[in-house]
Amino acid sequence: MAKTTTRPKLSGIAPPEPGLTPEAMLERARAMRPTLLAGQGRCEAEGRVPQDVNDALVKAGFYRIVQPRRFGGYEFDVPTFYRVMMEISRGCPETGWVLTLTAGHPMLLASFPERAQAEAYGADGEFRCPASFSPPGEARPVDGGYLISGGWVSASGIDIGTHFIGMAIAPPEKDGDPPSPIQMILDRDQFEIVDDWKVMGMQGTGSKQVRARDAFVPGYRTVASMGSVRGSQAIPTARLYDNPMYQGRIQPFLIGEAAAVAVGAARGALDLYEQSLKGKRSMFPPHLERGEDPEYQRHYGTALALIATAESALVRAGEEFMDYATEAASGGAAFDEGRELRLTLIEQQCVRLAWEAMEVIFRTAGTSASAKQGAAIGRIFRNMAVINTHPALQLDRTAVAAAKARFKTDS
Repeated sequence: MAKTTTRPKLSGIAPPEPGLTPEAMLERARAMRPTLLAGQGRCEAEGRVPQDVNDALVKAGFYRIVQPRRFGGYEFDVPTFYRVMMEISRGCPETGWVLTLTAGHPMLLASFPERAQAEAYGADGEFRCPASFSPPGEARPVDGGYLISGGWVSASGIDIGTHFIGMAIAPPEKDGDPPSPIQMILDRDQFEIVDDWKVMGMQGTGSKQVRARDAFVPGYRTVASMGSVRGSQAIPTARLYDNPMYQGRIQPFLIGEAAAVAVGAARGALDLYEQSLKGKRSMFPPHLERGEDPEYQRHYGTALALIATAESALVRAGEEFMDYATEAASGGAAFDEGRELRLTLIEQQCVRLAWEAMEVIFRTAGTSASAKQGAAIGRIFRNMAVINTHPALQLDRTAVAAAKARFKTDS
């Protein structure tokens, strides 16, 4: 059995609060819920996370949950990340989406060369990096690196970003070879933001287009784009850290990001639903308060069961991610395609469960609570509907891939 090599301790940036614990971080997220809930309408109207809200997220340390401790992060585990992001999304799904899809991207940066990571984290570890890989840009080789041009859509949270990670296609090194897709890091002054995000929900995520033209990126700020796999295909910098969390397959972690937002949003809708059941009476005799009416109790219990199941399954998926990565790093079973697909299926199913709960809540809360303009339940419903359109969250596609992987033969 292979042994994990212990690297010498490297100097770097101290986290702002070295003694902060995962439990304290989660409690901070819970404490922010009233503020986030009250600010949902403002976030949607402004088309981005309000600056004062983002300042509070930064101060609380939420962007540093999975950031390497060497570079000023807390390096907590994946289950902690999911728990905190569900809690923030419970208060405001749009804020949760922006936070989650930027706070999780130190996991992407971990595969870049050490110099690139050191430059991105800078002197204080402030790193907020939206990413978009579609459509891929163009990478034109020049001395020392590439000139990058392109327009990447749906870069969630780009208004509050310090950097951007995108994908571009470089020409083949020799005739007959296929083009080479790469991922690269752009600094904030290397791209412009195009406000083209006009949608029925998730408007507050500010998922706008990023556009660059002939932006020079040194070769050490690029990595080969390997799809789902990270750390197992001859990328020595992926072993910069002893923590196996940074050596696992990236796809299930990224799908889990979106799942955390969906599940947290559904829990937030259930909170509002509970309030409405306490304040309204049924239309039919004996006109019980809805919270005491068996019909509405059944609706509430059904939604609660769906959401609680999704919460537990997602946290367990995060635990399995850590288990798989640890086992692979210690020379045990590989974190292979089968395990990747297993986690992805669970996470996508969590999104589906959250949507089923949302449908029950929206349908039975009543027109004034759900469909009236400005209604918070209606806003969450629209947000969830847009989340459901994300190509990466389509369970049917993953189900086919999992079946093919399970039944494939060597013949």
